[in-house]
Amino acid sequence: MELRLEGRVAFVTGAAQGIGQAIARGLKASGAVVIVADLDATGVAAFAKAEGLESHVLDVSRRAAAHDAIAAIVAKHGRFDILVNAAGGVRGQVGGPVEAVTEENWRVLFEANVDGAFWLAQAAAEPMAKGGWGRIVNIASGAGLRPSLTGIQAYTAAKHALVGLTKQLSQDLGPRGITTNAIAPGFVRSNPATERQWQSYGPEGQARLVQSIHLRRLGTPEDIANAVLFLASEQAGWISGQILSVDGGRS
Repeated sequence: MELRLEGRVAFVTGAAQGIGQAIARGLKASGAVVIVADLDATGVAAFAKAEGLESHVLDVSRRAAAHDAIAAIVAKHGRFDILVNAAGGVRGQVGGPVEAVTEENWRVLFEANVDGAFWLAQAAAEPMAKGGWGRIVNIASGAGLRPSLTGIQAYTAAKHALVGLTKQLSQDLGPRGITTNAIAPGFVRSNPATERQWQSYGPEGQARLVQSIHLRRLGTPEDIANAVLFLASEQAGWISGQILSVDGGRS
């Protein structure tokens, strides 16, 4: 099966780091016009320059900024086809007791992982529907399906919310020719936060984690990107409202 996306315009958030970058590269290799965005201005600019991509500095949690970014893409390219919400993460937080969670700790992870995905989907709906075709792929997490290895309560709750949002958007946007799905990655060493988490396990904990994975290896950003490419493709046109675990069999 050859997944080709010539003529499609794709927008990938969270592209200053591993998974978002791998997704952007995969979409570009499949022929799509790819625009990338991140809150990390330096990181996303360096990546875009290296890959020959257009980039935006974007705080996805701000509704006006999300809408403006998509409007700018439509104005320049005349269409909008694929939205990959890879922005999110733990925002530097680590696991701790329930009693230690502040209001700011809680809300910032919902803003990063849920609010942004909704605002961008909201903005994308009209241009996708106008073209009669659209693909929204949310990067959730295994933490959206069960308790998180991070131990961060807000992260687990936010990713569960993203799973629910994915299913609701599928129902709401499906009649307009737009599919909405999510990927739930297993453990991937793709950014400083996951690297710190990996190191915190120590040799014995690392070995236990790998042994819990059926394929006996950690995932790579490319493993996640390959799944996104399929869900963004023409061939996945009758798949919507699904949460695909890409975790080597751990789930």
